[in-house]
Amino acid sequence: MTELSTTLERWLRGTITRRAGLAALAAAVLASIAAPVPTFAEDKTTVKVGIMSGEDEDVWRVVVAEGAKRGLTIETVLFNDYTQPNEALERGEIDANAFQHRPYLDNQIEAHGYHIVPVGYTGVWPIGLYSKKYAKAADLPDGAVVGVPNDPSNEGRALRVLQDEGLIRLEDGAGILATVTDIAENAKNLEIKELDAGIVGRSVEDLDAAVVNTDWALKSGLSPENRIAQEKIADNPYRNFIAVKTEAKDEPWVRTLVESYQNDTVKAEFDRVYKGTGVSAY
Repeated sequence: MTELSTTLERWLRGTITRRAGLAALAAAVLASIAAPVPTFAEDKTTVKVGIMSGEDEDVWRVVVAEGAKRGLTIETVLFNDYTQPNEALERGEIDANAFQHRPYLDNQIEAHGYHIVPVGYTGVWPIGLYSKKYAKAADLPDGAVVGVPNDPSNEGRALRVLQDEGLIRLEDGAGILATVTDIAENAKNLEIKELDAGIVGRSVEDLDAAVVNTDWALKSGLSPENRIAQEKIADNPYRNFIAVKTEAKDEPWVRTLVESYQNDTVKAEFDRVYKGTGVSAY
């Protein structure tokens, strides 16, 4: 074989080897792109949970301690607006939240298309009718001004309290999202004022009465002595719960998080903090 032939053969072998190497590298890159990226969600040991600021912070300090016993680090993220925790959960800024009942979540899902599900009940806070002017619901005079929360789920809930007290009657078939337009009878000609849930409790001084969520009643300085009526607790559809993104509901950390809340130690703190205004719901 001539020197020229030998050189040409070596060049061809080197070219083929390099091409084969490049082809193998390209195949590996494509395989890595096509392969599903593991999320390692099943190994999650630290989670962020959105809660409302206030009394619930004390309860969740105990939940955090219970989580640590179970190998789960729980970081609470505080909110002061009901519209924020679900948006934060949907965006992945937090892993779970604990502040809402099913009617509220259903309304939020319908409005925003959230992919959120409940995974464990926490407590129920019976909504009440409060007044600093009258001792009984029946004492409200003709034309009394009554405040109610203006968000869809809580407004319907408030109106049912007024109905249960015989102050109004809602249209047959009015669901849990009833509004003032669903009032069929208003014998005392009550003036129903729709106010933000965070404001209605603070407005009791300027109203004859107001239907206020228990947590906002506490924040507003209202006491059980100011409560002149309360919704029924039996079969209450307004139990609050821990919620997560739909795709996370079966992950092991979710079960651990729920167990960290649903235990006797947390219940004792819950009862101490809410003094009977809230009731454990699990």
